[in-house]
Amino acid sequence: MVKTEKSSRNRNLILGIIFDLVGYASYGVPFLAEITDVVWAPIAGFVLSRMYKGTVGRVGGLLEFLEELIPGTDFIPTFTLTWIYTYLIKKEEK
Repeated sequence: MVKTEKSSRNRNLILGIIFDLVGYASYGVPFLAEITDVVWAPIAGFVLSRMYKGTVGRVGGLLEFLEELIPGTDFIPTFTLTWIYTYLIKKEEK
């Protein structure tokens, strides 16, 4: 079965929102947040780099990794922002 652009687009948006919420979940457990961020950062960076091809995936994965590691930046929805860049902003440039 061949994925259409629309199905990939919808899948990436839904997964992105879910993964951003997982990143936010660390705020729910005081003092445990730093430990969970250290575990989640490489996983999130890897997942984002696989969701998007090429430079967007590599840069997005690196930014997600750093965003999870740097204290106080967990509120940034990197997965969703990458989706917006890929499917709305970048598409307009073509």
